[in-house]
Amino acid sequence: MSLFIDTSALYALLDGEEPRHAEVVAAWQTVTGNERMLFTSNYVLVETFALVQRRLGLEAVHGLADVLVPLLQPVWVDEELHAAAVASLFTAAQRRLSLVDCASFELMRRLGLTDVLALDTDFARQGFNLLPADQT
Repeated sequence: MSLFIDTSALYALLDGEEPRHAEVVAAWQTVTGNERMLFTSNYVLVETFALVQRRLGLEAVHGLADVLVPLLQPVWVDEELHAAAVASLFTAAQRRLSLVDCASFELMRRLGLTDVLALDTDFARQGFNLLPADQT
């Protein structure tokens, strides 16, 4: 079984001060121990690299690039997927929903993925199963 990895989870893995860091680490160990295919997108990677560099610095970016990214199967957002994500963004008309989120939702549907390692509850609102489970 496969799952999608979101920016929120990747960031939480690297930031020990993140409130749900331990939960994400435990979920990460479970999914990597089960040898599940871990998908993400190039959009998520760009977003994560920028966020980690800005908040945690280049040393953390090295950890992301050298330790986490090699375990992922990045899927490149093509022109068709990008257009669908933009359409979804405008249809949703929610200020806090990002183009990266909409691209992730579209990609997950196209790949038939139901599970996501994420702290972003927008995935649950879209009908996906959050790992770790939302505590709110």
